[in-house]
Amino acid sequence: MNTDRQAEKELHLLGQATEYKQEYAPEVLEAFTNKHPENDYWVRFNCPEFTSLCPITGQPDFATILIDYIPDKKMVESKSLKLYLFSFRNHGSFHEDCVNIIMKDLIRLMNPKYIEVTGIFTPRGGISIYPYCNYGRKGTKYEKLAEERLFRHNDNNR
Repeated sequence: MNTDRQAEKELHLLGQATEYKQEYAPEVLEAFTNKHPENDYWVRFNCPEFTSLCPITGQPDFATILIDYIPDKKMVESKSLKLYLFSFRNHGSFHEDCVNIIMKDLIRLMNPKYIEVTGIFTPRGGISIYPYCNYGRKGTKYEKLAEERLFRHNDNNR
């Protein structure tokens, strides 16, 4: 069996009718095998139409979500990621919770070498919130990378 056929067996959403979940749905996330796990390289997803709900007021929050990661053996499939991010539409979480939940769900799915998630939320009440979280695999050079990027995260924004 060639590798493309193997990948098709890993993925179930591609080529199917799209069903949008109305509640938070981490189960829709799918991963496929990375063909280059020996290489360190970045993958970036940019979701400029992310929405969630304020858990107190129920008002919608809008954001661009940036997901950057260095894959290992597994990679997230983009359609499943889109459906997963859409599932936050009716989910009540603070901005900081959203980015941490997204990161943790993707770690569980892929076990990446390194990952970071940034939320660029539109202002509400005159204040913008840009939460950032990251993770580097413990005991590896990626753990050091995570620490360096976390502590230097705002160097260019001051």
